[in-house]
Amino acid sequence: MGIISTVLGVFGFGIGVAIGLVIGYFLFIYYQPTDVKDPEIRPLVEKDSKSLQQLLPEIPIWIKNPDYDRVDWLNKFIEYMWPYLDKAICKMAKKIAEPIIAEQIPKYKIDSVEFETLTLGCLPPTFEGMKVYNTEEKELIMELGLKWAANPNILVAVKAFGLRATVQVLDLQVFACPRITLKPLVPSFPCFANIHVSLMEKPHVDFGVKLLGADAMSIPGAYRFVQEIIKDQVANMYLWPKRLEVQIMDPAKTLKLKFWNSLFMTGNRLGHTTKWDLNVIPLKDLTPEEPKTLTLELLKNLNPDDVQNEKSRGQLVVEVNYKPFKDNELPADVEDADSVQKAPEGTPEGGGLLVIIVHEAQDLEGKNHTNPSARVLFRGEERKTKVVKKNRDPRWEEEFQFMLDEPPTNDRVHVEVISTSKRSLLHAKETLGYVDIYLSDVVSNKRINERYHLIDSKNGRIQIEMQWRTAS
Repeated sequence: MGIISTVLGVFGFGIGVAIGLVIGYFLFIYYQPTDVKDPEIRPLVEKDSKSLQQLLPEIPIWIKNPDYDRVDWLNKFIEYMWPYLDKAICKMAKKIAEPIIAEQIPKYKIDSVEFETLTLGCLPPTFEGMKVYNTEEKELIMELGLKWAANPNILVAVKAFGLRATVQVLDLQVFACPRITLKPLVPSFPCFANIHVSLMEKPHVDFGVKLLGADAMSIPGAYRFVQEIIKDQVANMYLWPKRLEVQIMDPAKTLKLKFWNSLFMTGNRLGHTTKWDLNVIPLKDLTPEEPKTLTLELLKNLNPDDVQNEKSRGQLVVEVNYKPFKDNELPADVEDADSVQKAPEGTPEGGGLLVIIVHEAQDLEGKNHTNPSARVLFRGEERKTKVVKKNRDPRWEEEFQFMLDEPPTNDRVHVEVISTSKRSLLHAKETLGYVDIYLSDVVSNKRINERYHLIDSKNGRIQIEMQWRTAS
């Protein structure tokens, strides 16, 4: 019987293997779909930025986008400075948060809210790249790719109705693209008066929360609910064009008043010159709303060490009354540099008005003549500026408008500078340079004002301002 059982076992194993192979063939080979298309093979340079980001999510932004510069130096600087930056940022955060908390807690019958522990941990944020805008305004605009996997320890104690509860935040992850604007730029350290921070896209925020020592995010549904609320709230507050503004210094205190002889003069003879000498009054030396009479020694220049200023050049007597404007008292004709007019009535819903202002050009040079005009090409339409004869630095200041049914996110504008001459029959027309401007930044930022280097020109540059005006 033992021999028979062994023979039957071997026979059954052989049959089982054969049946398994047949079933496997039909399931995995014979019935494989035959309509599978060959994969589309395309060079990476032909793919748009969105497709590349999906293919290469971990590649640094300065590789994926040529507009961004590598900033390893900044990451190294932050790494060395992080122990000190951590303390400074936490101190500033507490200073900002405590008055807000003190104002809000009475509404919810809470006795107190205190930071027991506040540290951002030992892992600094990493910047993947930085893009800098040249806007021809008194401002500096930077966009940064930020990734931060931090190990903070933020412990907050809440007391209410005689009870005490603790909330702890840890294991923080933040992926964001902030835009930092330093404006206005001023001639006093640190050379800017305000910092404006906006987010160019909805950030990714992930963190853990412990409530009374227990993991609050382990509650079913709580994790996704809390994360989405935080993303939406942060986006509602700081998504472009909304922004967080931090005042560094009062820009009015950095201004200086320049008085020429045409304003005030005493009976003293100031010399036989066609333009009189200069003096400066720092506004920080004046008391607001208090008239003051000053007798000023006229100087040759503003360099205190210049020996030419030792010579007496006369005096200037002025009466000054410094009246700073409050936020609600600004003159009606003063507009925010970031403000953009609304589109006119009749603008298509979802569309807007594209405004292109060709300001000026510099260092143009033609081989045969330089009588420049600018030609704007957009969606098959052509607009031209006037011709400025025999001028390498023409100033046009001409505006062109295009009414569109939808935002021109994927469009570009071609601007070409051309020189024409009626005297030259062989060379009646020649190109002095051109530039192609993609409009995605104009749509997202509402307004840009930049100076571009002209292609096919040795040193030529052109300043172009563009606005995207919508009805809302």
